[in-house]
Amino acid sequence: MNLTDALIPPGWNGLWWPFLALLGVVLWRAPWVMLRKPGVLNLMLGASVMVLAYWQIHAVLRPGLEMHLLGATLLTLLFGPWFGFLIVLVALVLNTAWFGNAWYALPLNAWVMGVVPVAVSWAVYRLVEAKLPNHLFIYIFLNAFLGAGLAAMATGLMAVGVLTAMGDYSWLDLSHNYLPYYFLMAWSEAVTTGMLITVLVVYKPQWVATFNDQQYLDQ
Repeated sequence: MNLTDALIPPGWNGLWWPFLALLGVVLWRAPWVMLRKPGVLNLMLGASVMVLAYWQIHAVLRPGLEMHLLGATLLTLLFGPWFGFLIVLVALVLNTAWFGNAWYALPLNAWVMGVVPVAVSWAVYRLVEAKLPNHLFIYIFLNAFLGAGLAAMATGLMAVGVLTAMGDYSWLDLSHNYLPYYFLMAWSEAVTTGMLITVLVVYKPQWVATFNDQQYLDQ
């Protein structure tokens, strides 16, 4: 989903305030000490560009109804939820600046494409961490594969709910002509994230903040 200003009803502009409040919390809670590690900042900047490139490979069904990979679960596993959301936000700002037609829609896009998938991804990670043994295949298949799929489906449901609430499209229309394809896209999100995380934990485990060699491999 990529909302434009034309789709936002006038009364929805007040979403800037909760968005700014959330941004303040994220900036406060983010573990800025991570940036002291060599190469982490470059990795984050590269990740934001990668996500932006992800989003350019898309199919536009109708205004606001776009199909593209999210990358939010990958970012959450690489950097944690706070930096994961901030990187999504950077990509959103760059995308909005490039096309220049969605500044009023930026907070809503951030909630749908950032907060929802990052929160779902982090919830899956914490649940798996708390309830299941530490094992490489559990990490890959549940945190990366399943987490990405669930995050994508949750994002699709939220997008449909938002578009319906704004009155741009009907629930019946979206549930028949948009949501099923988004659920199919969730499979691509899951496979892509699972493959990338597999490569990273094998060759660059130090890049994955939620992965620890001793914890997952010495079992």
